[in-house]
Amino acid sequence: MPARPPFSDLPLRKDGPPGNAWGLFGPSDELGMLNLLTPENTAAAAREIVDGGRVPVDLSLGHLTMPCFGRTPLEHRMWRKGERVVHDDALTFNTQSSSQWDGFRHYGYQKEQVFFNGRTLEDLQDSSTLGIQSWSDNGGIVGRGVLLDYAAWADAKGLKPAIFEPTSIPVSTLQEIAAHQGITLREGDILFVRSGYVRAYNSLTPEQRKALAEMQAPPAIGLESSEATLRWVWEQGFAALVGDHPSVEAWPCQDERFWLHEWCLAGWGLPLGELFDLERLGEECARRKRWSFFFTSMPLKVIGGVASPPNGVAIF
Repeated sequence: MPARPPFSDLPLRKDGPPGNAWGLFGPSDELGMLNLLTPENTAAAAREIVDGGRVPVDLSLGHLTMPCFGRTPLEHRMWRKGERVVHDDALTFNTQSSSQWDGFRHYGYQKEQVFFNGRTLEDLQDSSTLGIQSWSDNGGIVGRGVLLDYAAWADAKGLKPAIFEPTSIPVSTLQEIAAHQGITLREGDILFVRSGYVRAYNSLTPEQRKALAEMQAPPAIGLESSEATLRWVWEQGFAALVGDHPSVEAWPCQDERFWLHEWCLAGWGLPLGELFDLERLGEECARRKRWSFFFTSMPLKVIGGVASPPNGVAIF
C-alpha cells in the first residue's frame, strides 16, 4: 500500500486537473480510496461488533416520489404468472433517485472533461472502465463507519440551521462534534455526517416536496466547499464520505475551485454517499453513546454502472 502524500503535494499528475491523486494506486486503478479498506482494516473494523445490533441506512427506493434534479421516480410492476400462485415483478428507477453511492463515472472535472485517473468521456462510452461493478468485485464497501451527528449537535445547542438553503458545515464544526462525541478518526474510516436533511424532508407536505423537486438546482445544506474541507478529508484518509443530504457539499456549490464532487470522485476516487437515511442510526448511536460501528454495503453489480443504492447496514 503506497503512502498517501501530503495534501500540499497534490496534484500528483502535474499535467492533470487541480488536486488529482491519479496514479497513487497505479495508472489503471478503479478503486481509488476504497484501496484503504484492506483486509487488516476490515478485520479491525469487525471488532466494532459487540452485540450484533443492526441498523439499515437506505431510504426505500420509492421514498422520494418526486426526486430532485429531474430524476425519474421508482416504477414497480408486479404480475401473476399465469394461473399459478406465483408472482414476478420488475423495477425501473434512476440509481440516484433515493439513497445512493455516486460512482466514478458520475462526475468528472467539468473544465477538463476527464474522470478519475484521466479517463475521458470517450473512454467511458467504449468500455466498462470505472464502472461500479469494480466495487462489487472487490467485496463492496466494508469497514469501520463513524457518524458525526451535526443535527443532534445543533439541536443540543439550540441552533436551527437552514436545511433547504446552501448552509455550509465547516471542518471546524465537524472537529468540534468529533471531540464532543469522543471519536478518534482513523485512516480507512467511512465517514457519515447527519445534517438533518432527511428529517426535514420527511416533514414537508406533498406540495412542498413538489416545489422542491421543480427547482432547477434545489438548495440544500452540506459540507463546506473549501480548501480546508478537502485538506481535512485527504489528511484523515477516509475510504468513503456519506451524508443524508442530496449532495455531499452544500448545494449549489459555494466555491467551484474546491468542488467536492470534482476533487473527491474525479480527483481521488473517493466514493460519495448521498441521501442515506441516518435517522435511526443517529438514535442508536446516541442511545449507546457510541458513534462507531461496523459497516457493510454491497452496490449493485452493474457492468459500467454509474451509481447504486447502497444496500447498507451498520452493525454494533
